[in-house]
Amino acid sequence: MQCQLDAPEVSVIAMNDEGQEYEYPPEVAFTIRQQQMPDYLDAADWVNGNGIDLVVVQHEFGIFGGESGIFLLPFLHRLKVPFIATFHTVLKEPSFLQKSIVREISRQAERVVVMSRLAISFLEDIYEVPSDKISHIPHGVPDFGNLSIRADVVPDNLRARKLIFTFGLLSRNKGIETVINALPQVIESHPDVMYVVAGKTHPAVLRNCGEEYRQSLQQLVHNLGLGDHVLFLDKFLTENDLFAWLTHSQIYVTPYLSEAQITSGTLTYALGAGAAVLSTPYWYATELLANGRGKLFGFAQHETLGQLILSLLNEPAKLEALRENAYEYGRELQWSRMGARYLQLAVKVLGIPRPIALPDPLPDASMLPALNLTHIRRLTDDTGIVQHAKYGIPNLKEGYCVDDNARALMMTLMAQQFRKGKEVPELLPVYLSFIHYMQTPDGNFRNFLSFSRQYLDEVGSEDSFGRTVWALGYLIRFAPNNSYREFAYELYHRSIQHFAALEHLRGRANSVIGVCHYILHHPADEGMVHVLEQLIQPMIDAWDRNATDDWRWFEKSMTYDNGILPLAMLHAAEATGNEKWRDIALSSLSFLENLTMAHGYFSPVGNNGWHCEGGACPLFDQQAIETMAMVLMYQQAYAATNETDYLRKMYTCYQWFLGENVLRIPLYDHETHGCCDGLSAAGLNRNQGAESTLAYFISHIAVLQTCEAIPKPEKSVRTTIISTNVVSKIS
Repeated sequence: MQCQLDAPEVSVIAMNDEGQEYEYPPEVAFTIRQQQMPDYLDAADWVNGNGIDLVVVQHEFGIFGGESGIFLLPFLHRLKVPFIATFHTVLKEPSFLQKSIVREISRQAERVVVMSRLAISFLEDIYEVPSDKISHIPHGVPDFGNLSIRADVVPDNLRARKLIFTFGLLSRNKGIETVINALPQVIESHPDVMYVVAGKTHPAVLRNCGEEYRQSLQQLVHNLGLGDHVLFLDKFLTENDLFAWLTHSQIYVTPYLSEAQITSGTLTYALGAGAAVLSTPYWYATELLANGRGKLFGFAQHETLGQLILSLLNEPAKLEALRENAYEYGRELQWSRMGARYLQLAVKVLGIPRPIALPDPLPDASMLPALNLTHIRRLTDDTGIVQHAKYGIPNLKEGYCVDDNARALMMTLMAQQFRKGKEVPELLPVYLSFIHYMQTPDGNFRNFLSFSRQYLDEVGSEDSFGRTVWALGYLIRFAPNNSYREFAYELYHRSIQHFAALEHLRGRANSVIGVCHYILHHPADEGMVHVLEQLIQPMIDAWDRNATDDWRWFEKSMTYDNGILPLAMLHAAEATGNEKWRDIALSSLSFLENLTMAHGYFSPVGNNGWHCEGGACPLFDQQAIETMAMVLMYQQAYAATNETDYLRKMYTCYQWFLGENVLRIPLYDHETHGCCDGLSAAGLNRNQGAESTLAYFISHIAVLQTCEAIPKPEKSVRTTIISTNVVSKIS
């Protein structure tokens, strides 16, 4: 809908399925390739830049790209105009992703529209959509009375026969075989019956299975000897053609095999045309055919269907009564009437004041999910924390790694600090014991251990080494008692001899953070300060060698876990007071921020390729450890500068886990209390392994710690006097 008088009242954005192009009428002003996510963002920009007042989204999971149509969410988030969403499907038992998508659409929409009363209760009870946001507008139908019927649509040889009709895209859930199996008993009394099945095979079915279902139906017709009684019209029907077939048909049947159908355009069309309708009792049919507007029969019960058909054909008065009831109700569903209701809703939505954009909030503990470590406990056994999960279930086949147990050690310490000793102290010795088991005699660390406790490598990666040093340094600084601290001292000091051999910046950066925690607990240990200087010098050299005015980074490409590099520099500056290190940290932080926070939400450098100087930044795959590093980086930046803007950005990064991301979908699972493994080009990786879950909880607790540290404004006493006259006028 557009404001300009010389512009069309309605413009359409059409979806093109994979590899297909279509000839559209002039109303189609923009097209989206289904599986190309950038097209959705381009479409939103087109809407924002072309004077559009309101968008009406017709939602069906199979229409939009990505898993369960997730690519629609970035389009909606990018819109700067209000939108109404019409849900053609509301599932009673949605998957995690389907439920999340519907909830996010409903959260952003000004109003959501459904076509049945049952769908309203589903939205309220299952998806927790507020009732005042839901509007009921039934499925519309053409004004069939104004259509002209071409004489040649229904062949002459069929006009004298008794026609039973079904139309729509073919797929196995349509249950066409139920009607075919019912025909023999009908034909015994009425040999002039012809069953017409009109419609192409569903495009998704055609791509995956070809014409297998249609061929199986044709074989069934042959086996039952019904060749003269079943006709397949393998084509799309125009409205005029559809009305012609419905007008010449005695009975219309929708024999769907499942109750889980919240709406049906074909059934509504049949009712609107005044057809005598028989249907299985799926949800929409039960509601639409109430009060004598049609007849119901059981799922796949062809004998019952045959008896119903016979009763109508044998008693024409019953048949005519059904047709009249359907016609009277169908008149209320005409598009002109439904369109008027949409127009009324649009006017109402456009009259709602748009909220004023407010600055990003500071972290607020009341806005965070409760700290629940159920999934951490689920992943942890008496050996350590299991590395991977299938959905929310530990995947024991993948065993353990020191990486995750080091993170788990640090997360548990953070939780104990925050909860003041009330968290799970029994987990600490499990993770520390695992780290001890993985340390080699020369002080290095293996990384991988099988579920049967067999070592799977001789020496782990530099990253896993550095993360373990980080965890040990953190334990030395924040140990709950001397026993833990002394154990950590032993493991930590045995590892120091390997610092000099580290070749990669991220291994060094992780180690730097651990050394800094040690120094902050032992500030007089000059020898350890010297160790820190040696550790960090290659990072300084890399900065001096690669950073330019336009590329403020340590390397000529940005790869993974990028926030760890500025974070390490910030820790080193805190531990030593070195201003040069602090300046490098803040400069690289700013460069990383400009790349990953440009759209008002955090979108890390994707792991599906790296971001090289002068090149494009990959969008996917996005990993949770990227977000954890950014949260900790901003927390440390605030500690270094006391600038509250860093707290806002810290909170923005944390919200990546809760749905403020490029796909607008939460990774934290409120049911399992785990965190999904990442965002891919297809959607959400639903596996909830240790790395992602620990990254979430470390970020979560860091935000909680910051909430406690934010200075609270002084309370002032105010007295408000309300005039009795004013109150009476308001009431």
